[in-house]
Amino acid sequence: MQSTTNAELLKARIRTVRDWPKSGINFRDVTTLFQDPEAFRVMIEAFAQDATRLRADLIAAVDARGFIIGGALAYQMHKPFLLVRKKGKLPHQTISEDYALEYGNATVEIHADACKPGDRVLIVDDLIATGGTLLAATKLIRTLGGVVVGTAAIIDLPELGGSERLQGAGVPVHALCTFSESE
Repeated sequence: MQSTTNAELLKARIRTVRDWPKSGINFRDVTTLFQDPEAFRVMIEAFAQDATRLRADLIAAVDARGFIIGGALAYQMHKPFLLVRKKGKLPHQTISEDYALEYGNATVEIHADACKPGDRVLIVDDLIATGGTLLAATKLIRTLGGVVVGTAAIIDLPELGGSERLQGAGVPVHALCTFSESE
């Protein structure tokens, strides 16, 4: 019998770096999960259950920590892998979307042939803060005719409103654990 839940296990292994990358930001460092084989396995298995339940045809992941999760998940699920990259990093014809971050602005891109109309896409990332990155990825996939069946993240920061914004855009959200700003 497991004495802790998966959420508790993962949360206990996430490092918080205060005031990084700027004062007032509590950076949730998930690289500690990647270094822990048990935590990594728990994480990928939980995401695989979501992908199966949502009948995802394709796994999309957001640059850069999302690539680690998405690559492992796509491999385990035997699904194609779609990269949502920072501007200027993809070599072929792209479409792009600008968005606001918790502490700045950015642009993401996908290849113009990254998915086909009707493809059911699960987007994964390390965390949901304001939701800007995942909303931008959602817009890009929808522009190509893909159907975003959900977003999956290790961490949700509900006080920053990202999950609410995603749900308001009709995107189901699943996070493996949550943090408040005071934690």
